[in-house]
This record gives sequence, structure tokens and C-alpha cells, in this order.
Amino acid sequence: MNKVFSVFDKALNITMALCLTIMSILVFLNVILRYAFNLGIAGSTEIARFLFIWMVFLGAIGALKDNSHLGVDLFIKKLPSNAKRVVFVISNVLVLYLLWLILNGSWHLTLSSIGSTAPATGLSLSIIYASGVITGIGMGVIVLFNLYRVIFQKGSLEDSVKASESEKIASSFHEQTKTAGEGR
Repeated sequence: MNKVFSVFDKALNITMALCLTIMSILVFLNVILRYAFNLGIAGSTEIARFLFIWMVFLGAIGALKDNSHLGVDLFIKKLPSNAKRVVFVISNVLVLYLLWLILNGSWHLTLSSIGSTAPATGLSLSIIYASGVITGIGMGVIVLFNLYRVIFQKGSLEDSVKASESEKIASSFHEQTKTAGEGR
């Protein structure tokens, strides 16, 4: 299963990197062409917008996979192990329900917007809404896998419950910028 998630992770990261690369190239070329030649690439901002939407939704999947979404674990840290497990299961069942709502809504929007096209490129607007379908499925698989691990495997609760602590992240960032500033 770890091999499947490793391939999934690499594909996700490559797709996000491609979205960012293409988006950056399109915007940069459009700026250069507008200022230097008073021309522009038709639809480049629209394509960049589509890529940005996909990059954000795919990034949300990656953040969930890495357990990087911000969370408040002050209450959970104080609970005994069995209570942590119950709270984790309940909260993830609620997350699954919300992901179902996202998936269902995105699916209906995708189907209803197949005939609608973007003004500059003529691309179907269903491309945008399909990102919600992919996100709902991807995040749902991750949540189901985490639930399985917590319910059936001993010792996996602590890895699944930990949340990124904003104070540690902020102090780490501050130290990195401080060290980088001193190196000049």
C-alpha cells in the first residue's frame, strides 16, 4: 500500500509542478509580449486561472496526505488513547461526509457545465469543476486509509492525530529567515 501512495504522491507533485511551471511561463510570456510588442497570448490568463484552481485543489490533497492542514489538537492531546481514537474516528467520519458533499456537488456541476465554455479559450467549464471531483475522491481515499490504520493497526493513532503546530512552523521560518539574513 505504501508503494501505491508513493506513486500517487509523485504523480501529485509532478502534476502540481507542471501546473505551476506552465502557469508561470504563460503569465511571464504574456507580460513580456504586452510590454515589449503590445501583443498578448489569447486566453493565457484563463488557462493560468484554470491551472491555479487545479494546483490549489491538488495541493489540498497533498496537504491532507502529509497531515499538514492546520488543526487544533490542544483538546485531543489531553485525552487518553481510547478517547483519542473515538474522537479521531468521529471527526474523520464527519470529514468523509463533507468530502461526499464536495464530490456530489462537484459531480453535478461538472455534468451541468459540459456545454458551457470559457470565453477566451473555448474550453469547457467542466474542467474547473472536475477538480472538486478529483479532490473529493483523493481526499476520501486518504481519510478512509487513515481510518483503517487507526481502527485496525496498533500504534498508528499518534501519527494520525498529530497536527502541524503553527508556533513550531512560525519559529522555524523565523530562524531560517534570520539565518539567511545574517549570511549576506
